[in-house]
Amino acid sequence: MTLSLPSPISPPKTENQSHSTGSQSSVVTPKRATGGFALLDSLLRHGVEYIFGYPGGAILPIYDDLYKVESTGALKHILVRHEQGAAHAADGYARATGKVGVCFGTSGPGATNLVTGIATAYMDSIPMVVVTGQVPRKMIGTDAFQETDIYGITLPIVKHSYVVRDPKDMARIVAEAFHIASTGRPGPVLIDVPKDVAFEEFDYVPIEPGVVKLPGYRPTVKGNPRQINAAIQLIKESRRPLLYVGGGAIASNAHEEVKQLAELFHIPVTTTLMGIGAFDEHHPLSLGMLGMHGTAYANFAVSDCDLLICVGARFDDRVTGKLDEFASRAKVIHIDIDPAEVGKNRIPEVPIVGDVRNVLVDLLRRCKQSSVKPTPNQNQEWLNLINRWREEYPLVVPQHPDSISPQEAIVEVGRQAPNAFYTTDVGQHQMWSAQFLKNGPRRWISSAGLGTMGFGLPAAIGAKVAFPDDEVICISGDASFQMCLQELGTAAQYGINVKVVIVNNGWQGMVRQWQQAFHGERYSCSNMEVGMPDIELLAQAYGIKGIVVKERAELKDAIAQMLAYNSPVILNINVTKDENCYPMVAPGKSNGQMVGLPKQPPKSSVEPVCCSHCGTINAPNHNFCAECGTKL
Repeated sequence: MTLSLPSPISPPKTENQSHSTGSQSSVVTPKRATGGFALLDSLLRHGVEYIFGYPGGAILPIYDDLYKVESTGALKHILVRHEQGAAHAADGYARATGKVGVCFGTSGPGATNLVTGIATAYMDSIPMVVVTGQVPRKMIGTDAFQETDIYGITLPIVKHSYVVRDPKDMARIVAEAFHIASTGRPGPVLIDVPKDVAFEEFDYVPIEPGVVKLPGYRPTVKGNPRQINAAIQLIKESRRPLLYVGGGAIASNAHEEVKQLAELFHIPVTTTLMGIGAFDEHHPLSLGMLGMHGTAYANFAVSDCDLLICVGARFDDRVTGKLDEFASRAKVIHIDIDPAEVGKNRIPEVPIVGDVRNVLVDLLRRCKQSSVKPTPNQNQEWLNLINRWREEYPLVVPQHPDSISPQEAIVEVGRQAPNAFYTTDVGQHQMWSAQFLKNGPRRWISSAGLGTMGFGLPAAIGAKVAFPDDEVICISGDASFQMCLQELGTAAQYGINVKVVIVNNGWQGMVRQWQQAFHGERYSCSNMEVGMPDIELLAQAYGIKGIVVKERAELKDAIAQMLAYNSPVILNINVTKDENCYPMVAPGKSNGQMVGLPKQPPKSSVEPVCCSHCGTINAPNHNFCAECGTKL
């Protein structure tokens, strides 16, 4: 069975609608409806086409109404095999589309199974509405069967949450939930629905999207004009500027504005793991990802820049390394819609609170009106230095004589499917994918803040449901894959044509690497070979095609076969077992102190080298300035 989009339908009409004379507002005669119907009708009015979920006792009244609504073609429910899969699929759907993802789970264990997915979305600022069933109102607080306080459990990991105590509040709560989830800094919102509320009939009056007004909730979307002017002045004065772009640029769809700013002032661009896709990585100004496993030239650039323009990022520890040495010579402009993030980890010289795209549009408009342009060759020495770092410290794809390296497997997938949506799980394969895949806007879907193993497959299902005609590929590891492999059943049931590439080294790869580097090579509980399922037979058990690659000669043809097959496929690639992910910034070190860099080729020049930062003349065999420590 192939999944297809439902035909758009008009929301259900209320009975006896009439308009009052001389009034612009319509008067709606209420319709008797259950709380469950009110929920589903409200979801439809907010443009929901897909719900990812799993039924259970407390949420059955809602599923009973869903049965009737789904039979009309109004929306489609995707039955997952575990509630965590529902949350990740809704998350993947939201990341791929920019819309609000929706998932359902029942009370008790159903609700708690959603927690990891909720936390994943919260950490990465993904808009979701999570609906949970709850025991009847009179039984709340009695330790009833399958009762948990999911409202209290999730308070630290949601943007907002509700317990629906009266079905008359349902339409308002849904409208508020969608508004909160999708505006300002996006995030998940929980709606907990007691069983009797879903059953109860009442006079239902729909609430349309966009009409709710929440006192006290007014996200700042326009940047302060004086701060924007101050930012422009710093950019004009800078000689070594760097754009540091995060997930906020993706959320606000600021891809074109980031490109215009970079090209106007010839500013190199580096992205966070969440920001991948916000800037074309084929562009000559692109430095790829920075941070713990970022490119050497991005990390050297952030260590040596004189102006850091942070766009929708939050200075998290995996990016900054040792915080007090992160961009320590630079002035900082920080643009973010969340005022709590501005100045939290690094005090900026110019803070700008506002929607990233709105701020950049205003900044570019002011530059155009004032004819602000960089002076000739203003940043040329800086760009020359960065290009030298590119040449001396490139990302390397190892070629082992007796095994396939993980990097070459990922590079070949990217070569054959350059325009695919890519989801990942978490670990070495995630970092190699971030390094070597070149992704467009919203086509990189990865758990960044929480680092959730098991995220990749259900997230791929969510993305493929949203874009059934696009290629969707999950890059996973043998350990991560086993976290949510039951969602193969979901892919099989609905014919969701996702491709899963397992980079299989028989280990929890990143755990093994850390145990090797920081724990005296004591590999405690990180080997996965004993008990590893036969992936090909596992795929067959779900009615899915499985392909195994053991030799380099098989790799290209196997990937081509996977992509050509018009159904779900699992491609299991056996790779080098002890390959490490480099470069790497060790915990507590600065970004300039990377390990695992390729050996620098001999300098062809025998002339002294002038430091670009302080002007000190250094001997030709020096790699760092003896005076200020700048990378030469």
